[in-house]
Amino acid sequence: MSISNEYIKGRGAQSNVANRFDAHNHEFRDDFLNYCAAEGDDFQESKTTIIDTFPKTIVNKVASPDVGMEFSLNPYQGCEHGCIYCYARNSHEYWGFSAGLDFEQKILVKRNAVELLEKKLLSKKWQAVPIVLSGNTDCYQPVEKKLEITRKLLQTFLKYRHPVGIITKNALVLRDLDILEELNKDHLIHVNISITSLQEETRRILEPRTASIKKRLETVEKLSARGIPVNVMMAPIIPSVNSHEIMPLVKEIANRGALSVGYTIVRLNGAIGGIFTDWIKKTMPDRAEKVLNQIENIHGGSLNDSRFGTRMKGEGEFADQVKQQFKIARNLYLKDRQREGLNCDLHEDYKDGQMKLF
Repeated sequence: MSISNEYIKGRGAQSNVANRFDAHNHEFRDDFLNYCAAEGDDFQESKTTIIDTFPKTIVNKVASPDVGMEFSLNPYQGCEHGCIYCYARNSHEYWGFSAGLDFEQKILVKRNAVELLEKKLLSKKWQAVPIVLSGNTDCYQPVEKKLEITRKLLQTFLKYRHPVGIITKNALVLRDLDILEELNKDHLIHVNISITSLQEETRRILEPRTASIKKRLETVEKLSARGIPVNVMMAPIIPSVNSHEIMPLVKEIANRGALSVGYTIVRLNGAIGGIFTDWIKKTMPDRAEKVLNQIENIHGGSLNDSRFGTRMKGEGEFADQVKQQFKIARNLYLKDRQREGLNCDLHEDYKDGQMKLF
């Protein structure tokens, strides 16, 4: 497929790669791209489109043993944040879209998410287990500011005293501080803030529509000051891009009050390998081949390793060095800090929305 050499500002992916499930795909011919350049026209639509959906279920069982959660809930499919490395890009193909620009521009909204969650929590068969918001795409991406589906979901978790976790890159989570504080009174909430780098320029090209590093660090600090347990995820570690920042980043988030830190090493599964390769050759041409070769060395000669247990951490010298750096950083800056487990004991008494008296 012909791809323009022009960098698309404000987006992660630089093209719409073919959907592996489609029998046909289209390409941009060079003469068409040259005509668009001469006329000053965009060769593809750059606006974000919101698409309403009404799924039958909303709580997903997570079968992968190395993800760290049993159940997830994603009010949105696709993510305008546009993180170039995002593993969730491939899931957009199941909806008939591309894992490239479509993932960032065509956002599916699950309009009946709150209704479905309430139905799940009221089920006699359901036993309380932490449900994580954003197991796939960010529940606080830009459209949430207007729709407030995540806020209503949190209100539902509070109503039924059910444990919930949050993973986000967006400072918008502070909007819901009132609900988070109420949840935290009964140990029903954990918040995970993703911070991949301390360098704003790195953030801007890796994660173009996410909150700034400054705002994310302030979010860690403000949540921690209210006693809400915060874990920071440095995910993913990309060799020669952010791998040199482990120690300073852990020190910074510890100073802001975080209780723990986790990490993954980049893996470029499915269509993401081609999307990332195209992106890095445009944004970091001087080190593109070096980075790609280092990623392959981590995953046994491939840009991706799908084996449970090794896919998130990698293998070899580089992976060992990252592991050791995190061990040292935790001992230096996060020693004796820990997060309590979430409370799963209250929900049964609140299944009708209020405390049972007998």
